[in-house]
Amino acid sequence: MINPVELFVGLRYLRAKRRTRFVSFITLISLLGIALGVAALIVILSVMNGFEGELRGRLLSMSAHGTVTGAGGKTEGWQRIIDEVAAEPGVSAAAPFVQMEGMVQSGPELLAVLVHGVDPAYEKPLSAEMINMVEGELEVLQPGTRSIILGRILAYDLGARIGDGVVLLIPRPVGDGTLEPVLERFVLRGVFEAGLQDHDSVLALIHISDAAAIQGLGDAVTSIRFRSDDVMAAPVVAQSLQERLGESVSTSDWTIENGSYFRAIRLEKMMMSLILSLIIGVAAFNIVASLVMVVTDKTNDIAVLRTLGMGPDGVVRVFFVQGAMIGWAGVLIGVLLGVVLALNVPVIVPFLEQALGFQIMPGDVYYVTRIPSELEWQDVAIISVAAFVLTSLATLYPSRRAALVNPAAALRYE
Repeated sequence: MINPVELFVGLRYLRAKRRTRFVSFITLISLLGIALGVAALIVILSVMNGFEGELRGRLLSMSAHGTVTGAGGKTEGWQRIIDEVAAEPGVSAAAPFVQMEGMVQSGPELLAVLVHGVDPAYEKPLSAEMINMVEGELEVLQPGTRSIILGRILAYDLGARIGDGVVLLIPRPVGDGTLEPVLERFVLRGVFEAGLQDHDSVLALIHISDAAAIQGLGDAVTSIRFRSDDVMAAPVVAQSLQERLGESVSTSDWTIENGSYFRAIRLEKMMMSLILSLIIGVAAFNIVASLVMVVTDKTNDIAVLRTLGMGPDGVVRVFFVQGAMIGWAGVLIGVLLGVVLALNVPVIVPFLEQALGFQIMPGDVYYVTRIPSELEWQDVAIISVAAFVLTSLATLYPSRRAALVNPAAALRYE
């Protein structure tokens, strides 16, 4: 326990005298370094969280949070399964789904395409709010009308406009395990934009009955897609559905299907955290250096305190107070500055772009044209605690060195 005398002496040593101005300058640099490092960590992690949330939203804009698939990629009796999936706690909507891969042609252009067969009646509760229709509506997909909706980039690359005919070339499995090509003509009735190249450049939507007919599925579908109330709870919901529906089906969720994207973001966050932590580390070493110089300068004062009855542990606590106040003040300033900046990134960045005359993320290069920020208080707490611990540990060596001062040797020539 730090007593009032130790607290008073430790705080008193923070005030600069004329001959210790250089030590105080190093102390100020240490405080600013810690504040800068903590603030930078909070802001960068908030921006990375924002990009992760933006990516997650765009990835899931044209897909569901999870899927239920029958054996061999063919789901029979899907109406019953949809009812069971929709009845699962935490599921907000479920829809049948047929997926195909092939080629699409319009005029001389022939491009790869990923075809999703959907039913607008089921699809609207599932993802209609997430689909940004540039032209047309989802309801144009009706059985037998041979209507198709293309991603914006795919339609542009094909040079196709509303009303133009496009041809789908789809490989269909036959009984002996081989594939046969199927050519089907469709009419472009709509264009969507998901804001993600993986969707906008390869994805096409047709009615589920047309897709099932092309694949020869009959009344079956490829899988059942579902959307959960909480996107982060989708893995738990998928596991619960697997236990309820048994081994006749397999379940998956978005964290598995898009795991590579989020592993890359987590790796980037970890590396950015390690790099920016070096700023705090350098500032902590500055605290060590400044306290060592203070100990050297205050050798006689320490000897006087020892002769007045202060023990070695008391001397340790005096210099711990001095170093801890530097570190903790820096952490507090850094947290306040970082939180303010992280909460106002969407306001600060446009102001800087206007003031400097350039756009950080131009729309012709990036799909995300703004820098998002999502402050997570868990990150703030972890950064604060880690910085507190690091700056506190930085005081141990100078404090122990001060405690080892021999009063007799220090006062011998006084």
